[in-house]
Amino acid sequence: MSVELKLSRSNRIYRPSEALEGKIIVKTQSSISHYGIRLTVKGSVNLQVRGGSAGVVESFYGVIKPIPIVNRTIEVKSSGKIGSGTSEIPFSVNLRQRDENLERFYETFHGANISIQYLATVDISRGYLHKSLSATMEFIVESDKENSADLQQQPLSPEMAIFYITQDTQRHPLLPELKSGGFRVTGKISTQCSLSGPISGELTVETSAVPIHSIDIQLFRVESVLLGEKIVTETSLVQTTQIADGDVCHNLTLPIYVILPRLLTCPTTLAGPFSVEFKVAIVISFQSELSKLHKKSDAKTPRLWLAMETLLLELVRTK
Repeated sequence: MSVELKLSRSNRIYRPSEALEGKIIVKTQSSISHYGIRLTVKGSVNLQVRGGSAGVVESFYGVIKPIPIVNRTIEVKSSGKIGSGTSEIPFSVNLRQRDENLERFYETFHGANISIQYLATVDISRGYLHKSLSATMEFIVESDKENSADLQQQPLSPEMAIFYITQDTQRHPLLPELKSGGFRVTGKISTQCSLSGPISGELTVETSAVPIHSIDIQLFRVESVLLGEKIVTETSLVQTTQIADGDVCHNLTLPIYVILPRLLTCPTTLAGPFSVEFKVAIVISFQSELSKLHKKSDAKTPRLWLAMETLLLELVRTK
């Protein structure tokens, strides 16, 4: 015998003002008795601090209590029997009560130190002599606090930042030939964009004394956790998107178009106990024999053959 959850939406995306709906599917070869079928919806913000990397005493690791968002249990069916074969039992539960604060329903996010997760669990109690049947499924919550009529009619216009990258804008040592010969890369890139849209912009290599190996757009998440009176912040790479391979033509405008990954991004969130922010970096990699010796170099570590420009990126949810 087995039990599984099947949600009404294949993408499993729901908003706090909506009801979570679906079916409980029970497969059994013979009829079984039960003492009630219950569905529990839980949402929480799970925080952790990795002592070694954050420079915090290791004894603090894992002591941060999860921040509850929602914890609701409903009885789908009172005690009775389930017939043999496949049984489908529908359910519906409101995610948010009328008196609950909508701001508490943070969007689903899977980060390195911060995880915002929503789970639906069904339990079929069969008494002390039989093992209970249960199944759990994660569903995704997207904010609906901005889905007013006014905002629907006003699509977000990405805020653009103009940038230029030269040997003088770099704070780390560069290859001698880059220092002496110089290079100049200019362009613009969005610093505020919708989660349903891309990071967009353009880039032009005006001059470079050393041939270019690659041009990449890197997305970073900046997670901050309040630990006592101290804020522990860690930056980690989310994804790298290559927009040019090899030595590109000079004075040719290259488009920047980066799709944001689902679950690994969320609206920029500044809450009391934690915050989730993002950065975007334009990384220019120059051809060098040294780069072949460090193929797996850390993305956050500046190298002699790399030039970069990093900007804050605000992500918002629009309909």
